[in-house]
Amino acid sequence: MPHSLWLKAAGTAAAIALATATAAHAAPTPEPATAVGAAAVVTLRYDDSRAGGWEAAISAGVASWNQNVSNVKLVEAAPGTRAEIQIVATTGWPQATLGPVRPGGQVRVELGSQAVSEGHDKTRIAAHEIGHSLGLPDTKPGPCSRLMSGSSAGITCKNAVPNATERSRVQSNYANGLTSRTPAAGRTLVDAP
Repeated sequence: MPHSLWLKAAGTAAAIALATATAAHAAPTPEPATAVGAAAVVTLRYDDSRAGGWEAAISAGVASWNQNVSNVKLVEAAPGTRAEIQIVATTGWPQATLGPVRPGGQVRVELGSQAVSEGHDKTRIAAHEIGHSLGLPDTKPGPCSRLMSGSSAGITCKNAVPNATERSRVQSNYANGLTSRTPAAGRTLVDAP
């Protein structure tokens, strides 16, 4: 073998050895999201384009869920795209389809102005109705500390944050992503007192 080819081969072998040694001492590769202990995140889109006057309450309700559960992320659907959660403003009592909704499925949330006219907090209503979409039933009667106690907590209640039990149940509903399951077709829950 000519000397120049030998040097080239030796240089390539040294570079490979150096790269292998460096990789062996580098930070370990993170485990995939499907590994035990790591939760897959389910992204659900919502469409509030027909919920005029509720935008701030919906944003706050969505933020409450996004800050309190780790394996579900609610995002606003881009215009013209299909959303799993359809949010509309109505004149009646708030109501929603009981989930848990899955990607590809669809539920409806109706944010009723009748509850607001009787003094109930808009943000609590929005967060509560979204909770139904995520699979939580009403827990009436109940204290203000339970988001899903809804109107039974009274008009002075402004709590829009799920408690530990409610968070845990949603986490369980979406454990391991559950994207392969058939979307839920739940019943409609009307939140009148």
